[in-house]
Amino acid sequence: MNELLKPRVAVLKAPGINCDEETAYGFEMSGGRSETVLVEDLKSREKSLAEYQIIALSGGFSYGDDLGSGKVLALELDSYLGNQIQRFTESGLAIGICNGFQVLVRSGLLPMGTLGEQKATLDRNDSGKFISRRINLSIDANNACVFLQDLKTTGPVEFQVAHGEGKFVTDSSTLFQIEETGQVVFRYVDRTGKATQEYPFNPNGSPHAVAGIIDPTGRILGLMPHPERSIDRYQYPNEDMLPDDFVPEGLQIFQRMVQYAKEGV
Repeated sequence: MNELLKPRVAVLKAPGINCDEETAYGFEMSGGRSETVLVEDLKSREKSLAEYQIIALSGGFSYGDDLGSGKVLALELDSYLGNQIQRFTESGLAIGICNGFQVLVRSGLLPMGTLGEQKATLDRNDSGKFISRRINLSIDANNACVFLQDLKTTGPVEFQVAHGEGKFVTDSSTLFQIEETGQVVFRYVDRTGKATQEYPFNPNGSPHAVAGIIDPTGRILGLMPHPERSIDRYQYPNEDMLPDDFVPEGLQIFQRMVQYAKEGV
């Protein structure tokens, strides 16, 4: 495919972010044209979000999480990039993974799309421990995510979590609203595929087993698990048992984002 016709993906980079290369690779594998974009270059206007169709905020510890997980980068999105972000969200797609999810929640973009008005947080895991392992997730059949409507799965998907602050916390009215509007996309499930708050299947204790959500437009997705660590067969411990036509579940997320953006290019 002509490089100029590929959707452009800005993988944002700030000190402490350490999953940007894997995230960019996932989009490249899916037919996107990825570029690592320094937040400082956006602030100085050497770069503009208007050049891209997709934004990715990847995992790590942005600015060392010195003021709280994702807080400094969230403040930058609001204080320095607010106008760019608001214009971008009118038509672009975005994904926040782990620390990126924390950034989107602290910025207010998730769950309600209210930049600068935080409605939720991602609190410390109930266990008090940093959890790093593979877990199972269900994808809500009636979720409102515009680019995941035809995700091909036959049951729970398997991603890795790696976080110490992943418990989704909000007030009861906001939780009710996101449930009613299909904004919950991913949930932690047990061995039977049932949503659960029980450890270790739910690694952080999130109410309603919430693992990933979408904004009201259906175009800004945030999740604690790492889809970029499930984009190739070799990343699965049971690789030899997978069918020949198996498409890694994380890769499917990147593919669907690229395809949706391509249709709008």
